[in-house]
Amino acid sequence: MRNTVGWQVERSSTTLRRTPLERRDLRPDDLAVRVDYCGVCHTDLHAVSARDGEGSRPLVPGHEFTGVVTETGPAVTHFTVGDQVAVGNIVDSCGECAMCRAGQENFCHAFPTLTYDGVDRHDGSTTLGGYSREYVVRDRFAYPLPAGLDPAAAAPLLCAGITVWEPLHALGVGPGTRVAVAGLGGLGHLAVKIAVALGADTSVVSRSPDKANDVRRLGAHGLIVSTDPEQMADARDRFDVVIDTISAPHDLGPYLRLVAMDGTLSHLGHLGSITVETTDLLVGRKRLSSAGSGGRLATATMLDFCARHGITADIELFPSARVNEALDRLRRNDVRYRFVLDMSDLG
Repeated sequence: MRNTVGWQVERSSTTLRRTPLERRDLRPDDLAVRVDYCGVCHTDLHAVSARDGEGSRPLVPGHEFTGVVTETGPAVTHFTVGDQVAVGNIVDSCGECAMCRAGQENFCHAFPTLTYDGVDRHDGSTTLGGYSREYVVRDRFAYPLPAGLDPAAAAPLLCAGITVWEPLHALGVGPGTRVAVAGLGGLGHLAVKIAVALGADTSVVSRSPDKANDVRRLGAHGLIVSTDPEQMADARDRFDVVIDTISAPHDLGPYLRLVAMDGTLSHLGHLGSITVETTDLLVGRKRLSSAGSGGRLATATMLDFCARHGITADIELFPSARVNEALDRLRRNDVRYRFVLDMSDLG
């Protein structure tokens, strides 16, 4: 086994503490990656909060990170020591099902292996995430980090970026498409940047009028204040695509009413049960969809697109020793728009 160090949730609390960790010895198609920067995702917060001191398995969060290859297995041909790479929230899949063959490893019928709190397909061990100084990953699920992308600000592209890229690309967003992004957080601000770069006429729907300056800075064409009934009524049936990135449970009705005839509401931010009035879909032949992460080809394509258009996340960079502070502020939605941990303080 390989020895490293990271931030692990203690079984008796939800506090992360610096802890010695073990990584597997390299398999033939593995890379060892020195983790330099790791984004802090709402999923990390949910995973930590869900433990509430009762978890029986080790939990090291982190599933959007960038770093440098330090060693390769003997079968690795596409990476060499010193390469900058990026890793997202999927680190393996069955490779055989219809979804994997279609390049949608994120929908693997046998369920993809997650970067943390997943089950390794070979030895059954629990995967430990990127809040650590080293990660060992199968080479197929590491991506060359394009030159010109800041590695700290690029880290959130591997989760938030691919999560919004997937529906925007699948729904054919481009010039002439009218897009609204509901919620201007970690997912939402990247959805705006990518939609604008794709050429879409892009607006933001937010409860906060004070985000008007950010909306303009990100390149969107307008802000609709969701708590203003008149603004919401004026925007009815206006958008071909609504990307809903709101992380809390909420009524989809007001957002479906913004969708134009034959348009789509893509529900991304809240993973949980929802209730939909059929008439909100019926009137206008509207569609409700969702997405999550992306396959290997889509992830590589997204990174290339972001590099060509200079797209990265707006981040606050913290030394990793402040991870608990970052999670606490994320819990209070006190971030614009993504925390990233600098792992160099782990040695």
